[in-house]
Amino acid sequence: MMDDSVHSPTRRGIPAPTLNVNFTLNQQPISLEVAPNAVLLDVLREQLGLGGTKKGCDHGQCGACTVHVDGQAMNACLRLAVMCEGQHVTTVEGLAREGELHPVQQSFLACDAFQCGYCTPGQMMSATALLNDARIGSDDAAVKEAMSGNICRCGAYKNILTAIQQARATLADDATSRAGEGTP
Repeated sequence: MMDDSVHSPTRRGIPAPTLNVNFTLNQQPISLEVAPNAVLLDVLREQLGLGGTKKGCDHGQCGACTVHVDGQAMNACLRLAVMCEGQHVTTVEGLAREGELHPVQQSFLACDAFQCGYCTPGQMMSATALLNDARIGSDDAAVKEAMSGNICRCGAYKNILTAIQQARATLADDATSRAGEGTP
Protein backbone atom coordinates (compact mmCIF):
# COMPACT_ATOMS: atom_id res chain seq x y z
CA MET A 1 0.00 0.00 0.00
CA MET A 2 1.29 3.43 -0.93
CA ASP A 3 1.93 5.96 1.85
CA ASP A 4 -0.23 8.86 0.70
CA SER A 5 1.07 11.13 3.44
CA VAL A 6 4.23 11.90 1.43
CA HIS A 7 2.01 13.07 -1.42
CA SER A 8 -0.20 15.32 0.68
CA PRO A 9 0.02 19.04 -0.13
CA THR A 10 1.00 19.97 3.43
CA ARG A 11 3.77 17.36 3.46
CA ARG A 12 5.27 18.99 0.36
CA GLY A 13 5.11 22.47 1.92
CA ILE A 14 2.03 23.52 -0.03
CA PRO A 15 -0.65 25.12 2.16
CA ALA A 16 -3.74 22.97 2.58
CA PRO A 17 -6.72 24.33 0.65
CA THR A 18 -9.45 26.05 2.63
CA LEU A 19 -12.95 27.19 1.86
CA ASN A 20 -14.79 30.17 3.23
CA VAL A 21 -18.02 29.36 5.04
CA ASN A 22 -20.58 31.89 6.27
CA PHE A 23 -23.28 30.96 8.74
CA THR A 24 -25.01 32.22 11.85
CA LEU A 25 -23.64 30.76 15.07
CA ASN A 26 -25.59 31.35 18.27
CA GLN A 27 -27.36 34.30 16.63
CA GLN A 28 -24.10 35.91 15.44
CA PRO A 29 -23.04 35.92 11.78
CA ILE A 30 -19.59 34.43 11.25
CA SER A 31 -17.27 33.91 8.33
CA LEU A 32 -14.25 31.63 8.54
CA GLU A 33 -11.84 29.56 6.52
CA VAL A 34 -12.13 25.81 7.01
CA ALA A 35 -10.56 22.75 5.47
CA PRO A 36 -12.97 21.16 2.98
CA ASN A 37 -13.07 17.98 5.09
CA ALA A 38 -13.40 19.69 8.50
CA VAL A 39 -16.40 18.51 10.48
CA LEU A 40 -18.50 21.06 12.33
CA LEU A 41 -17.55 19.58 15.71
CA ASP A 42 -13.84 20.20 15.18
CA VAL A 43 -14.45 23.70 13.82
CA LEU A 44 -16.59 24.59 16.85
CA ARG A 45 -14.10 23.23 19.37
CA GLU A 46 -10.74 23.91 17.75
CA GLN A 47 -11.23 26.99 15.57
CA LEU A 48 -13.94 28.78 17.53
CA GLY A 49 -13.10 27.66 21.08
CA LEU A 50 -16.62 26.49 21.90
CA GLY A 51 -15.99 23.53 24.19
CA GLY A 52 -19.59 22.88 25.21
CA THR A 53 -20.18 20.59 22.26
CA LYS A 54 -18.41 17.37 23.25
CA LYS A 55 -16.48 14.85 21.19
CA GLY A 56 -17.61 11.41 22.27
CA CYS A 57 -17.48 8.73 19.62
CA ASP A 58 -16.75 10.70 16.41
CA HIS A 59 -19.13 8.30 14.59
CA GLY A 60 -22.61 9.74 15.31
CA GLN A 61 -23.46 7.06 17.85
CA CYS A 62 -23.43 8.85 21.21
CA GLY A 63 -25.10 12.26 20.72
CA ALA A 64 -22.53 14.16 22.83
CA CYS A 65 -21.89 16.51 19.89
CA THR A 66 -25.55 17.38 19.21
CA VAL A 67 -26.15 20.91 17.92
CA HIS A 68 -29.07 22.53 16.13
CA VAL A 69 -28.79 23.33 12.44
CA ASP A 70 -31.77 25.40 11.32
CA GLY A 71 -33.59 24.17 14.43
CA GLN A 72 -32.97 20.47 13.82
CA ALA A 73 -30.83 18.38 16.16
CA MET A 74 -27.77 17.03 14.34
CA ASN A 75 -24.53 15.29 15.23
CA ALA A 76 -21.78 17.83 14.63
CA CYS A 77 -19.24 15.02 14.19
CA LEU A 78 -21.01 13.88 11.02
CA ARG A 79 -21.63 17.25 9.38
CA LEU A 80 -19.00 18.98 7.30
CA ALA A 81 -18.62 22.60 8.33
CA VAL A 82 -18.95 23.76 4.71
CA MET A 83 -22.45 22.24 4.65
CA CYS A 84 -23.53 24.93 7.13
CA GLU A 85 -23.19 27.70 4.54
CA GLY A 86 -26.09 30.12 5.07
CA GLN A 87 -27.56 28.11 7.93
CA HIS A 88 -28.27 28.87 11.59
CA VAL A 89 -26.22 26.78 14.01
CA THR A 90 -26.92 26.76 17.74
CA THR A 91 -24.66 25.14 20.31
CA VAL A 92 -25.32 24.63 24.00
CA GLU A 93 -23.60 27.99 24.60
CA GLY A 94 -26.35 29.62 22.53
CA LEU A 95 -29.33 28.22 24.45
CA ALA A 96 -29.25 30.83 27.22
CA ARG A 97 -30.71 34.20 26.30
CA GLU A 98 -29.91 37.54 27.87
CA GLY A 99 -28.07 35.92 30.77
CA GLU A 100 -30.95 33.61 31.67
CA LEU A 101 -30.72 29.85 31.30
CA HIS A 102 -33.07 28.14 28.87
CA PRO A 103 -35.87 26.18 30.64
CA VAL A 104 -34.19 22.91 29.57
CA GLN A 105 -30.94 24.01 31.19
CA GLN A 106 -32.81 25.07 34.34
CA SER A 107 -34.63 21.74 34.50
CA PHE A 108 -31.46 19.69 34.03
CA LEU A 109 -29.95 21.54 37.00
CA ALA A 110 -33.07 21.28 39.17
CA CYS A 111 -33.55 17.56 38.45
CA ASP A 112 -29.88 16.53 38.75
CA ALA A 113 -30.11 15.20 35.20
CA PHE A 114 -26.39 14.52 34.97
CA GLN A 115 -23.62 12.82 36.86
CA CYS A 116 -20.28 13.34 35.15
CA GLY A 117 -21.88 15.90 32.81
CA TYR A 118 -20.02 14.92 29.65
CA CYS A 119 -23.16 13.99 27.70
CA THR A 120 -25.26 16.80 29.19
CA PRO A 121 -24.77 19.44 26.46
CA GLY A 122 -25.84 16.97 23.77
CA GLN A 123 -28.73 15.75 25.91
CA MET A 124 -29.93 19.34 26.39
CA MET A 125 -29.68 20.14 22.69
CA SER A 126 -31.67 17.02 21.76
CA ALA A 127 -34.22 17.76 24.48
CA THR A 128 -34.67 21.33 23.25
CA ALA A 129 -35.19 20.13 19.69
CA LEU A 130 -37.77 17.55 20.73
CA LEU A 131 -39.66 20.10 22.82
CA ASN A 132 -39.79 22.40 19.79
CA ASP A 133 -41.14 19.63 17.54
CA ALA A 134 -44.94 19.42 17.83
CA ARG A 135 -44.90 16.05 16.04
CA ILE A 136 -43.22 14.34 19.01
CA GLY A 137 -45.65 13.16 21.66
CA SER A 138 -45.39 14.22 25.28
CA ASP A 139 -45.62 10.76 26.84
CA ASP A 140 -42.50 9.18 28.32
CA ALA A 141 -42.24 6.58 25.54
CA ALA A 142 -42.18 9.26 22.82
CA VAL A 143 -39.56 11.27 24.70
CA LYS A 144 -37.39 8.18 25.22
CA GLU A 145 -37.62 7.38 21.52
CA ALA A 146 -36.71 10.95 20.54
CA MET A 147 -33.73 10.88 22.92
CA SER A 148 -32.53 7.44 21.86
CA GLY A 149 -29.59 8.89 19.94
CA ASN A 150 -28.04 10.23 23.15
CA ILE A 151 -26.05 7.95 25.42
CA CYS A 152 -25.43 8.61 29.11
CA ARG A 153 -22.74 6.25 30.33
CA CYS A 154 -23.51 7.20 33.94
CA GLY A 155 -27.13 6.09 33.65
CA ALA A 156 -28.90 9.34 34.53
CA TYR A 157 -31.77 8.53 32.14
CA LYS A 158 -34.54 8.71 34.76
CA ASN A 159 -33.53 12.21 35.83
CA ILE A 160 -33.02 13.28 32.21
CA LEU A 161 -36.58 12.19 31.41
CA THR A 162 -37.88 14.02 34.50
CA ALA A 163 -35.98 17.17 33.47
CA ILE A 164 -37.41 17.08 29.96
CA GLN A 165 -40.97 16.70 31.25
CA GLN A 166 -40.39 19.53 33.74
CA ALA A 167 -39.04 21.76 30.96
CA ARG A 168 -42.08 20.88 28.83
CA ALA A 169 -44.37 22.02 31.67
CA THR A 170 -42.38 25.22 32.17
CA LEU A 171 -42.49 26.06 28.47
CA ALA A 172 -46.25 25.38 28.38
CA ASP A 173 -46.79 27.62 31.42
CA ASP A 174 -44.69 30.36 29.81
CA ALA A 175 -46.72 30.11 26.59
CA THR A 176 -49.98 30.29 28.55
CA SER A 177 -48.75 33.34 30.47
CA ARG A 178 -47.69 35.11 27.27
CA ALA A 179 -51.05 34.29 25.63
CA GLY A 180 -52.86 35.74 28.65
CA GLU A 181 -50.82 38.91 28.32
CA GLY A 182 -51.43 39.08 24.58
CA THR A 183 -47.73 38.52 23.86
CA PRO A 184 -46.84 36.05 21.07
